[in-house]
Amino acid sequence: MYRLPDEDGNDTEFELLAEATIEGCRYFALAPMVEDSEEYVILKVTEEGDEPILESIDDDDEFERIEEYFNDLLFSEVDYDN
Repeated sequence: MYRLPDEDGNDTEFELLAEATIEGCRYFALAPMVEDSEEYVILKVTEEGDEPILESIDDDDEFERIEEYFNDLLFSEVDYDN
């Protein structure tokens, strides 16, 4: 579980849905721990000592690549008939 502040400084609890290392960088897909939430956030992970530092992804191209990866991972349908 991770606690992240919103724009107003209020903390929201998030659960880790998935993590990935892509092109040498580590990323987390996190979902808010509220009922009926279908949204998730993607954050870049850097290390400072033993603590992970979660940062937003400012580069649009990087974000789109990582978002596509997590969307495929989390939401692609598996065809069990084939």
